[in-house]
Amino acid sequence: MTSIRHASALLLCCAALSLHVRPAQAQTAPAQDAARSGPSSAPQGAAVYFVDLKDGAVIPSKSTIRFGLRGMGVAPAGVQRDNAGHHHLLIDTPLPPLAEPIPNDFNHLHFGAGQTETELTLPPGEHTLQLLLADHKHIPHAPPIASERIRVTVRDSEAPVAARGGPVRRQPSPKGAKVYIVSPANGATVTRTPLIRFGLINMGVAPAGIAKANTGHHHILVDTPLPSFDRPIPNDFNHLHFGAGQTEARITLSPGPHTLQLLFADEHHVAHDPPVYSKPIRVLVTASGRPPRVARAPRR
Repeated sequence: MTSIRHASALLLCCAALSLHVRPAQAQTAPAQDAARSGPSSAPQGAAVYFVDLKDGAVIPSKSTIRFGLRGMGVAPAGVQRDNAGHHHLLIDTPLPPLAEPIPNDFNHLHFGAGQTETELTLPPGEHTLQLLLADHKHIPHAPPIASERIRVTVRDSEAPVAARGGPVRRQPSPKGAKVYIVSPANGATVTRTPLIRFGLINMGVAPAGIAKANTGHHHILVDTPLPSFDRPIPNDFNHLHFGAGQTEARITLSPGPHTLQLLFADEHHVAHDPPVYSKPIRVLVTASGRPPRVARAPRR
């Protein structure tokens, strides 16, 4: 496991976090940022905030983070509705460019199924958290709806938050169903932001939250083994969700070797029965996207 594994979020867990504090107020983006925001408009007075978490809080490494929204509605990614959007949690990173889709990487967690809370795991130490709402294309609204950027301290001495619920029912997958990585090839050298293309045989693609037989959506596993098949796939730095039904995605990787693997899942982010996953591939990330030069021995 590489050092990029900083957080995890289980989509259907609702464990209680006993922090009785007032909500943070929504952050107003500067005028120049609003001018560069996306095409979907936000109503006056709309705000997003952390429900039970405030700046300076001390939390356990595993905590339930709840998202508050005022003056707008929640709609899954891929579903276009006026005055609605879905949540993104920014971890240890400033606001991204506001006229572009929010990145889907280790510091930008997407909740495209319309989740309003998540179970988050952070390593001990100080971290920053910020919520950013976005439209059906993951582009922030105009004006942007962002929470205050807060600082929290994670201490292992705190009791971990217990997850609720047990194994869930898995949807059947048809005979011969397969998923595979079209590109890059196994052993390829890539840049820090490679485009990953997903292949699928004998099944269809449907967004998260939409139940259809013999369909599902893609997840990329980065530097991690296959998760438990009878629970929702985590949503964290090592498990990237593509709940809008994407068949390709540009991800961000740190320099060095990495393993990538696809895992297909149903509308609840649970693997099918039998599970449909690809063979893992290995890639090498360099700044140029080209293999590193091998120094030649000097001639004698």
